[in-house]
Amino acid sequence: QVRLVESGGGSVQAGGSLRLSCAVSGATSDFNCMAWFRQAPGKEREGVALIRPTSGISLYSDSVKGRFTISQDNAKTTLYLQMNSLNTEDTGMYYCAAGYRWSWYEGHYNFWGQGTQVSVSS
Repeated sequence: QVRLVESGGGSVQAGGSLRLSCAVSGATSDFNCMAWFRQAPGKEREGVALIRPTSGISLYSDSVKGRFTISQDNAKTTLYLQMNSLNTEDTGMYYCAAGYRWSWYEGHYNFWGQGTQVSVSS
């Protein structure tokens, strides 16, 4: 049974940093894509970073490129999102997701965590 559990969220001032973690258990070797999504209040959920577990190739949305870094540990049991230079527009619930397609479309992801809240104040 696949399980994703996020942690590391919190409150930070603009310009600060946070690192999110996602503990992954289950058939982790089968996934072709791991991702971080976020949902701001009143907005749709959006993808911010993808990583292909087998190669480490990553991709970022324009809104976070150059500020966020997605990575995984060697055992591929933990997914990370290092977030630097945070601004108020980064506020939202952050979710990790796992799936079998390299995609920004949330419908292509089969497994989701419960989310961790990030709040950035000015």
